[in-house]
Amino acid sequence: MKHWEQQWIDYQPNDFEIAYDRWLQQGFHQMNPRKRKKLFRQMDQILFHIHAYLQGAAFQNEARERILVSGRIFDRSIVEIAHMKQLTVDQLTYIAQQHVAKGKVYSLAQGGLTGTGGYLLLGADFPLMVVLNLRAVQLIGLTFGHEVNHPYEMMLSLKLFHVATLPKRLQKQGWDALKQELTHYSSPFMYEGTDDLTDEKWFEQPMKQCLKSLSIFMFRKKWIQGLPVISMAIGATLNYRLTRQVTEFALRFYQYRYLIEEENFRYV
Repeated sequence: MKHWEQQWIDYQPNDFEIAYDRWLQQGFHQMNPRKRKKLFRQMDQILFHIHAYLQGAAFQNEARERILVSGRIFDRSIVEIAHMKQLTVDQLTYIAQQHVAKGKVYSLAQGGLTGTGGYLLLGADFPLMVVLNLRAVQLIGLTFGHEVNHPYEMMLSLKLFHVATLPKRLQKQGWDALKQELTHYSSPFMYEGTDDLTDEKWFEQPMKQCLKSLSIFMFRKKWIQGLPVISMAIGATLNYRLTRQVTEFALRFYQYRYLIEEENFRYV
């Protein structure tokens, strides 16, 4: 885990990233504070609604059952999500990686379809990417034995999604904040922290999505053997990279949480 955290220590932002950060911050600071707060609150509400939708969806319930079935391969006494904690971290990682692999395939396919350049698909690209990646975070959390429909786990998974989608140069602070969240845990039915999620730093991700859509739009008429191959490759590659970034971050976090909880239990 320390080796994985080393990536942030070794990472050095380039001049363009530094200039972009300043430009973005200046842009938001020039906004009316009330309007800025309202914008962030609306984005937070969208994420809350997507989380609620996923929890009530039939495909999410089916995924829960598949997780339990996978868990019973290693331990036949598993009958509910909390029992997944009885497995070793390697076993849980193996099961989670099955969902990670599927999530990457879904993002790849969705990005390829978006790359065909249809206006409907371009407009739905960002919401679908939020859904796919938030669902991936939730499935990893479920695999490690955490019911993400409980208040504490819900907020933790949403904050984890938020940090996982940040640029690498901004993730270290978010990672430390997530580790700090674990020290405030008292009950899965109570959350004592703030419910703020998005901020000006997170808006780089929507900006990247806009640039991706623009690139797809520009190359949508460059057909090779009857397909807009270039724009499809742009959509598929960028969506795949985002899902890989999110799922790797989420998997590392829940591995860290498992090890911390196991260490605390050992000394109780």
